[in-house]
Amino acid sequence: MRRLLSVALSFLLVSAAAHPASANGGDTPLPGYTIVNPPLAPAQVGGKPTKVLQGVHSHSGYIIEVPPRWNGRLALWAHGYRGEGKVLTVDAPPYGLRQRWLDEGYAWAASSYYSNSYDVRAGVTTTRELATLFGQKVQRPKKVFLAGVSMGGHVIARSLEQYPGFYAGAMPMCGVMGDHELFDYFLSYHLVAQTLTGNRAYPLPPDYVSVVVPRMQKALAGHDDQFRAIVANLSGGARPGTDAAYAYWQNFLFNLVATPTGDTLASNPLQLATNVGTRYQPNAPVNVNAAVQRVRPANPVARYTWALTEIPAVQGLPSAPVVSLHGIGDMFVPFKMEQDYRDDAARFGRTHLVVQRAIRTIDHCEFSPAEVGNAWGDLTAWVDRGKRPAGDDVRRTDDPRYGCRFTDRLATGGTRPFFPAC
Repeated sequence: MRRLLSVALSFLLVSAAAHPASANGGDTPLPGYTIVNPPLAPAQVGGKPTKVLQGVHSHSGYIIEVPPRWNGRLALWAHGYRGEGKVLTVDAPPYGLRQRWLDEGYAWAASSYYSNSYDVRAGVTTTRELATLFGQKVQRPKKVFLAGVSMGGHVIARSLEQYPGFYAGAMPMCGVMGDHELFDYFLSYHLVAQTLTGNRAYPLPPDYVSVVVPRMQKALAGHDDQFRAIVANLSGGARPGTDAAYAYWQNFLFNLVATPTGDTLASNPLQLATNVGTRYQPNAPVNVNAAVQRVRPANPVARYTWALTEIPAVQGLPSAPVVSLHGIGDMFVPFKMEQDYRDDAARFGRTHLVVQRAIRTIDHCEFSPAEVGNAWGDLTAWVDRGKRPAGDDVRRTDDPRYGCRFTDRLATGGTRPFFPAC
């Protein structure tokens, strides 16, 4: 049955991929948007300048950069969440990737996507269309790779399912690999806090952030141990650094969910969130599981469809090798996302295509160039030679040394001092 379901789902996704949304074609931004894409100075490779192409395609700003001696390969960068503004911008790849790719002979390209908000569909389609544009303006690449961060990880995970066979490999970092479960986590964070403090306030009232949240924060003083433990379990379970991570993220998470200002899925992701099946641990001294408000998805169609929506499902069907990086103390896009993705891939027998690496950091997307570069080198070696690289078991996180294996021991800044030396 699992195999039949996998084949059927693959057929549906291939069929959808055969007809990309033609509405995205255009050399101007969508109404209400503007594109800011200042000229990018060419990099130097072997003493020679690169070729930089910039413009607007599929209602999106783009940058393409090609080294003097191109190896025929293209790396596409998928950016993260840009907020609710109406200005579209394009990023060059961070973590030293831009220069590394060029030095290795790779061309790279990045898109602004045609919209902001949490719009994964925009990222999936415009990134794919950028690869087509590259073929028209430069040359059809022999192999195409994906890399990106945060919401860009969601873009990558769905792109591998939406266009099976097109991408050769992918490197999501701090990614929303668990799709809808991210918003379940945000919902649970607030509902559990409301339960422990006696402040039932869902749906969220207009004064939630300004009045209700401060009241809850003050009242949590008597239940902080249970709440902290529940959040640790919701974000990935027992692992090093959870107390420091909770202290780092708790106020941010309280102020993250504001009263929705739009009706679209991208501007109001909580409409697909639910905690109906969530079991909270520890469940004492307060019996949270009995007392918590249970919320069903306000938009069940968006929650359960396999279609490419603004916040689409990720089934767990990677079609190419994936090397994923995630900070174990990240409680914004929590480490649990890696566990969810691993479980999804296991249901379809695809874990052989997924390698995951735990990094001992707390801030969101906090990686060193060495951590990212090593992952990239291992990914491309895997694609070229077929040897699956090493990774961490994301199901077994309670070892005090968990995350040491792939953490850069020479990187000392940021939140790394919150962890004991490896």
